[in-house]
Amino acid sequence: MGPLLALTSAVCYGIVDFIGGLLSRRAHFAAVTFLGQVGGLLLATTAALLLPAASVRPVDLLWGALSGIGSGAAMHFLNRGLSHGAMSVVVPVSAVTGVGLSVVCGVLLGDRPTAVAWLGIVLTAPALWMVCGGGTDGGGGVPDGLLASAGVALQYIALAQAGASSGLWPVAAGRLAAVFVLLPSAARHPRRLRLPPVRAVQAVLVGAGAALALVLYLLAAQRQLLAVAVVLASLYPALPVILGLALLHERLSTEQVVGLLGAGIATVLLSLG
Repeated sequence: MGPLLALTSAVCYGIVDFIGGLLSRRAHFAAVTFLGQVGGLLLATTAALLLPAASVRPVDLLWGALSGIGSGAAMHFLNRGLSHGAMSVVVPVSAVTGVGLSVVCGVLLGDRPTAVAWLGIVLTAPALWMVCGGGTDGGGGVPDGLLASAGVALQYIALAQAGASSGLWPVAAGRLAAVFVLLPSAARHPRRLRLPPVRAVQAVLVGAGAALALVLYLLAAQRQLLAVAVVLASLYPALPVILGLALLHERLSTEQVVGLLGAGIATVLLSLG
């Protein structure tokens, strides 16, 4: 069940990244990011209320809030990178580096992946890089990708520390923290938030999708090793590539085909491990 939840989280994140990337080119990335976190807060709070927790501990809410700080930072830099057309740089750098940092931290915290799982972990990084075209775009998105990757790692590691007894409240606490982290930037430029109603609703829905992905990741992390949950959930870059092929009539390079095959093999190995 754990691998399935993590993979479903990856699917949600992939869809969110694809739609959010397109939206960030039609509206200011700061507005997309802030309104997205508001949407995430609404969904996470509703889900937490519908699924009562056995015991909500303050420490679990703190872990959730720390995760939310990572989420807010990750989405800010990711959307900033996507807004100037560096998708093939920002996505692979943020995903691959975020996976690496998360796996290292997971091992330091006590994870002991099997040999099969380690093989899948090692295979994931080059597969993701190839799926996204090897980061060959000249849009200058490497700094944004690296900053986003630190946020991604903090998001995953901190949320996994929350106890299962707190239910989904750590995710809600994280969305609230993300809103507060992004609020100063939004307040300095209020005109950026004045989006057409359709764009505003789209941004809110994108954030709600990201919150759903985090809920699924949290449930996965409670059922398996942190390193495995992070790597499976981080396979999301493959989906924007597939959606681009199906909806935008983009072409896959040989490198991307090999990367997709590698990601599939890594998924099987991690599920078995």
